[in-house]
Amino acid sequence: MIRPFARPGANRSRLAVLASLTVLAAGVAGIPSAGAETATGGRQPVIGKPALDARGCARIEKKLPTLAEWPKVDSAIDQNRSDEKRVAKILAGMTLAEKVGQMTQPEISAITPDEVKQYFIGSVLNGGGAWPNRDKHAAPKAWLDLADAYWNASVATRTKIPVIWGIDAVHGNNNVYGATVFPHNIGLGAAQDPCLVRDIGAATARQIRATGQDWAFAPTLAVPLDDRWGRTYEGFSEDPRITRAYGYEAVRGLQGKHPRGIGSDGVIATAKHFIGDGGTIKGVDQGVNPSSEAEMINVHGQGYYSALAAGAQSVMASFNSWTNADLGINEGKLHGSKRALTDILKQKIGFDGIVVSDWNGIGQVAGCTNASCPQAINAGIDVVMVPNDWKAFIANTIAQVQSGEIPMARIDDAVTRILRVKLRTNVLDGPKPSKRAFAGSSDALQARRLAREAARKSQVLLKNNGRVLPLAANSKVLVVGKSADSLQNQTGGWTLTWQGTGNVNADFPNGTTILGGLREALGAANVTFNETGEGVDPSAYDAVIAVIGETPYAEGVGDLARRSLEAAKIYPADLAVLDRVSGKGAPVVTVYVSGRPLWVNKELNRSDAFVAAWLPGTEGGGVADVLVRGRYRDGFTGKLPYSWPKSACQTPLNAGTEGYDPLFPLGYGLRNGQSGAVGTLDETAPEFGCGGQGGGGEASEDLEIFNRTDIAPYKSFIGSAENWGGTEIGADGQASHAEISVVQSDVNVQQDGLKATWSGTGPAQIYLQDPAGGSDLRGYLNSDAALVFDTIVHQAPAARTVLSVHCVYPCLSEVVATSLFQGLPAGSKSTVKIPIACFAAGGLDLEVVNTPFLVYTDGAFSASFANIRWVPKAANDPDAKKCEDLT
Repeated sequence: MIRPFARPGANRSRLAVLASLTVLAAGVAGIPSAGAETATGGRQPVIGKPALDARGCARIEKKLPTLAEWPKVDSAIDQNRSDEKRVAKILAGMTLAEKVGQMTQPEISAITPDEVKQYFIGSVLNGGGAWPNRDKHAAPKAWLDLADAYWNASVATRTKIPVIWGIDAVHGNNNVYGATVFPHNIGLGAAQDPCLVRDIGAATARQIRATGQDWAFAPTLAVPLDDRWGRTYEGFSEDPRITRAYGYEAVRGLQGKHPRGIGSDGVIATAKHFIGDGGTIKGVDQGVNPSSEAEMINVHGQGYYSALAAGAQSVMASFNSWTNADLGINEGKLHGSKRALTDILKQKIGFDGIVVSDWNGIGQVAGCTNASCPQAINAGIDVVMVPNDWKAFIANTIAQVQSGEIPMARIDDAVTRILRVKLRTNVLDGPKPSKRAFAGSSDALQARRLAREAARKSQVLLKNNGRVLPLAANSKVLVVGKSADSLQNQTGGWTLTWQGTGNVNADFPNGTTILGGLREALGAANVTFNETGEGVDPSAYDAVIAVIGETPYAEGVGDLARRSLEAAKIYPADLAVLDRVSGKGAPVVTVYVSGRPLWVNKELNRSDAFVAAWLPGTEGGGVADVLVRGRYRDGFTGKLPYSWPKSACQTPLNAGTEGYDPLFPLGYGLRNGQSGAVGTLDETAPEFGCGGQGGGGEASEDLEIFNRTDIAPYKSFIGSAENWGGTEIGADGQASHAEISVVQSDVNVQQDGLKATWSGTGPAQIYLQDPAGGSDLRGYLNSDAALVFDTIVHQAPAARTVLSVHCVYPCLSEVVATSLFQGLPAGSKSTVKIPIACFAAGGLDLEVVNTPFLVYTDGAFSASFANIRWVPKAANDPDAKKCEDLT
């Protein structure tokens, strides 16, 4: 297993990567032209406009210089003396309430236009899955009408400062029905084309202007280093050189061509998330990044230098922590880090725009809540994304300024930055949204040719035994697999909804599936579709095309909490499809749709050709273009933006690190018609993920059961007299019986919990179970593990309540938890730890555990449950419950 480069105590620095990466772009050489960018010399390096290629776009450099200090960034947008005087004059006439209102950013579903006026609100946002009138299919006019309503309300205030609207347009204006959706960033990284990124940014800006927004929460500039992270696909590459070039062009595209600000063709770009979100331990979303400062400067910082050099006007703070006790680094949550946000970003780097928080990000700072966090404002947050608790936040912040807890100078700095950006964006003097360029334009929402080009260039050919690809233009093919005719799977997370779930093909009226693209390329008569591959003879066809892979996910939910990259464990039905068609008389071409590299040795062995398609967006024809001869002159040109694992537990896996031994290295990709024989690959993988947990040994890794979503193989259910066999809780986190109902809730972060409410009309339970049967979990008893979960008690139990673990019913063990839940503080989060030994003492057979968590009660009760897991050694924690107290 390749060990992580950045863990505390590691003796191998990530900086070695910068010296050993191979050339990914032919013919490039040199370093950016800002002459002071250097590792030595005793003065702060300066970074400005990068070296450009022959097309006038930022070059992907052969090598980046190693910096000894945070650089000063020379922004393409300079401060203007007359603008600064105007901002100062406006600021001098504002009340404290007006200033705090400018700093407050509610979510559109939680604020009306009248409230924008009443509270002097400076900006609003819509999260994934928030649309005007809660209508997923809202037309551009509905978006514009709401934008106008907010704008009209804001200019009716005493200060007449217009409101701005931010939106997560991360691969096109992906929240809007009918808009073209581009490949996610991982696919653009495979294209290795900075000009393409610029053009996509410009097209996205037009899409945003069409619906009336001003501000894109993009680009993501993470350098993902552990592919277990559920946001891997939001990063362009593990290679900071690619991120450096792309950051510049993404901002140029989004913000437009105005020489001193953001013109009528652009929107505000956001460099996010500052800093180090891609480097957390084990790829845990919002986890701990233990990097040294040198690694932050030279790896995780690279995209920010170029984005800010291009003139990015906002930076979003990151959810992760920056902590490494061995190195004396203890910044904790970066939303509360003055060192990161002010000392480094604003002072050393010289950023003079807006620092915006992430969704309820202030609530994760120690000592803070979603509605109160002077630490975050004092650290340097200028605009606070406080979706729902914004009224309380305003009241608390005003009181904290009046008491001196937040200095007025910090408030004035924040509002100065907000007004500066609004002036540079021409918001202060511009017309209402419906009167701006591209407003309401259905044409502006479409960029199908560009999206198809992007999908085509992002395809990476990994295997091509016998030169199966490209297929002849008159080939007769059988198409199988769940993703062949699924725009939901093609587009992934952050598409119409937050997680990208709940969508169907009809939600993309202008999209083309990969199946549709194949029918266009080969002729409908030559394409037979059978999703499961059952009941059909592959030998009757020239080739079988299997389109399989991941299903949609976004932050948190997409983390591979079981510590393994094995695709067949997560998506066993895909392997079953391949088994039905492989070796049956026709070559098998697998098109793998995914948001990251996975361990697919089993799938590769059953495929004659294998294509990494990533998440190609709404233009599936771009995938078909490279599969069929003559559709696209250059054929396959994509190269891996991430290293591809050779074994299921080979993560982190990054070029330049000690023992680097991937199946396919960073930058690998066969060209069109090139033979790429892989041979038979090892299919052995650990039964219980990568930490071990069964048999007579000791478990060393957490057994995660529920973390924002069900963790395979476990699924969540409710049971009652209505259906004791169990009703599965849906992907939307909802299920209901007369005796019990469940909805999603917030425990630690957004929608990470399940809120169960027992009506009291009869006994009922909520539980997580492996429908396939029991697993050997004796290793957790051997390692003094505990059942650990976070909970908020909303209404204490009125009757006997138990916590139970089942070993295939009727084999079970339970502990009485009535007094436990009754004793927890109502309305606030608590973490409960129950030793596994308590269940073992009650007769639990740990060799066949199928239900590792169950809560049952006879009466009324309401509580939220999140982050459910079995944790080795946790039974020894001082706050773990004693078995004798659970009676």
